[in-house]
Amino acid sequence: MNFSDVFRSIEPDKLKLELYSKTERDVRKALVNPQGNIDALIALLSPAATPFIEQMAQLSASLTRQRFGANLALYLPLYVSNLCANECDYCGFTMSNKIKRKTLNQTELQQEIDIIKAKGFDHVLLVSGEHETKVGIDYFEAIFAQVKSAFSHVAIEVQPLKQDEYARLNDHGLDAVMIYQETYQQRTYARHHTRGKKQDFSYRLDTPDRIARAGVDKIGLGVLLGLDDWRLDALLMGHHLAYLEQKYWRTKYSISLPRLRPCTGGITPKSEISDLGLVQLICAFRLFNQQLEISLSTRETPELRDNLLGLGVTNLSAESSTEPGGYANPQSQLDQFEISDDRSTQEIVQVMKAKGFQPVWKDWEAAW
Repeated sequence: MNFSDVFRSIEPDKLKLELYSKTERDVRKALVNPQGNIDALIALLSPAATPFIEQMAQLSASLTRQRFGANLALYLPLYVSNLCANECDYCGFTMSNKIKRKTLNQTELQQEIDIIKAKGFDHVLLVSGEHETKVGIDYFEAIFAQVKSAFSHVAIEVQPLKQDEYARLNDHGLDAVMIYQETYQQRTYARHHTRGKKQDFSYRLDTPDRIARAGVDKIGLGVLLGLDDWRLDALLMGHHLAYLEQKYWRTKYSISLPRLRPCTGGITPKSEISDLGLVQLICAFRLFNQQLEISLSTRETPELRDNLLGLGVTNLSAESSTEPGGYANPQSQLDQFEISDDRSTQEIVQVMKAKGFQPVWKDWEAAW
């Protein structure tokens, strides 16, 4: 059984009705025992929870400090290619966009590695467009040793792979895989993915199952907030997370909550989520899962990122580039999306320390 089998038994319309029918009494009850409780997550994500966000934030901050201390892990995305064989109308890499395409060779990759290392990072996320023939498992295997020799923790965010392909990368030292469903609402998913293998909703939905069976240590889930009702998408992701934790309990999990950002040929969000809504999401998931890692990217503004640091976030990117070769040779026409926080790493680190947090550059050593 995969999650797609479970997902078929979930009725999104019924779930949405339940989500928007929750009352303040339901929220108060949820706050008493939220850990691992799907019904509590429904209440905490509902509009009825809005008056309780301050209380949720205080609880979330306390739980995060208990579990993770004052530590905030720093990572950087390393884009290796913007080739893509999919048509996705919210992404700057979509195949119909007339942008320059590039895949890093080993020399260019080493230039990026050297710059990232000089900034102090020891945790990188390899990112590419989805083009399995030109940027597939053979390419990833060819570059993996080079990247892994430089960084203690290497994660990937690429097209869905087969289980044996994840196992091959795991043998090379792969530490984590981020795979975002974008939206769990199938009709919406079909509207935004009109060409390429990414059209296959179920295959993407079952990717975390393949990752876990391949023995990868950590899996990251995510939805692109703005494609549809963000409350419902987040709730469906909560169902996915609960299923995975129960079935693959040896694996660690993280989530990312990116909001739709401008890009070449991009779209207008169907469902706007406010800063307050993002706070509600972060706090709801922290209360639901105290061990969960929560990532915050440079999509958000400096002011908001600074204010979110203590509320549940555990992983933070800084001084990011969303283009292949962007650290050595910035070229704006290669970007996947616009970033909002363009401060230097040291500026962000100074803010973290001023707020009492400890920047963590490295928390894993293979020899351990």
